[in-house]
Amino acid sequence: MKIEETVAVVTGGASGLGEAAVREIISRGGKATIVDLNEDLGNALSEELGDSAIFCKADVCNEDDVSAMLDSCTSAFGKVTAAINFAGIAVAVKTLGKDGPHPLKLYQKVIDINLIGTFNVSRLASERMQKNTANEDGELGVIVNTASVAAYDGQKGQSAYAASKAGVAGLTLPMARDLASYGVRVNTIAPGLFLTPMLATLPEEALEALASQPLFPQRLGKPVEIAKLACFMIESAYLNAEVIRLDGGIRLP
Repeated sequence: MKIEETVAVVTGGASGLGEAAVREIISRGGKATIVDLNEDLGNALSEELGDSAIFCKADVCNEDDVSAMLDSCTSAFGKVTAAINFAGIAVAVKTLGKDGPHPLKLYQKVIDINLIGTFNVSRLASERMQKNTANEDGELGVIVNTASVAAYDGQKGQSAYAASKAGVAGLTLPMARDLASYGVRVNTIAPGLFLTPMLATLPEEALEALASQPLFPQRLGKPVEIAKLACFMIESAYLNAEVIRLDGGIRLP
C-alpha cells in the first residue's frame, strides 16, 4: 500500500511515537486521523498539519468512541486504510511490594488500554477496511500494533505492562489469519527504549544509564525511527503476521 494513498487512524497520535507516525505519513502524502484523549495536543497538531489531518478525541476501550472516530475519518477522507495503535500506558508496580499486592484495578487498567483497546480499534477498523477497493495485491487495509521488548524480557515491576504487550504480540498471528480473507495485513512493532515525553521527564543520569543499554548504537531510539518502520509495514505487501523488535539489540536485564 502506497503511503500517499494511505488514510490512517493513529491512536495515541497526539504525542510521542504516535505523533511521529502521524507526521511521517502526512509528510509523505498520506492522511491521518489523530486519536487521543488530550484535546489540547491533538487539536494543536491537527491545526499545524492542515487539511491532511483531523483530531478525534476517543477512548480506545470504548466501542462507541472508536466507531464515531472511524465515522469521522471516513467522512473527512472517504475511507480508512490503516490502523496504527500506539495508545498505551505503563506502570511500575511489583506483584508484591512493601505496600502490599499489586492493585487489581491498576492491573486491569493497563490490560484494558494496552491490549483490549488495541483489539477494539483493530476489529472495528478492519470492518471499515473491507469496504475499500482492493489494490493490485488484493489488499484492502493494514493494521500496525505496538508491543514492547518487555513482552519478551519484562523487568521487575512490569507484570501488568509486560503481560499486556505480550498479549499484543500474541494476537498478531491469529488476527492476521482471521483477516487474511478480507485482504487486511497485521504486523506489530516491539520498541525498545525510545525518547518519548514519558522518558524525557527522567533525570539526565537516568537517561544516560538507559542509553548505554542497547548493543549498538548506544543511545535512546528516536520516535521517527518507529514511524519509518510503521510506514515500511504499510508499504510492504508481503510483510504479514510479524512482530519486529526495534531496539538496538537491547535485552532488558
